[in-house]
Amino acid sequence: MLDHVTIGVSDVERSKAFYDKALLPLGIERLYAEGAIFAGYGIRPKAFFWIGQRNLPQTSAHIAFTAQDRATVDQFYEAALAAGGLDNGPPGIRPHYHPNYYGAFILDPDGHNIEAVCHSTGGPT
Repeated sequence: MLDHVTIGVSDVERSKAFYDKALLPLGIERLYAEGAIFAGYGIRPKAFFWIGQRNLPQTSAHIAFTAQDRATVDQFYEAALAAGGLDNGPPGIRPHYHPNYYGAFILDPDGHNIEAVCHSTGGPT
């Protein structure tokens, strides 16, 4: 069972600005900050996604957040793009995963692949 994950970022302030906006549609907010080197995001009271200052960024991380519905996946994608993320796969069905897999992928400022996914049926396809 996964309790939390931390990814390294090259600029904590830039990444906080990105994640503050990109995760909001998923109901995930910044709950904690440890000075200028770490920040924790989650749903009160638990932070389960952390970012931390690293001298050498660790890229190639892939982190998927569950969305309650497909519209929320769409909102995440738009918010993350507006916050400076790069498209890595627009919202849509990914039938090669399973018939109801609806996801969107964004590269954060350090190149981490951040995803929002909904596994339920219904909504736009």
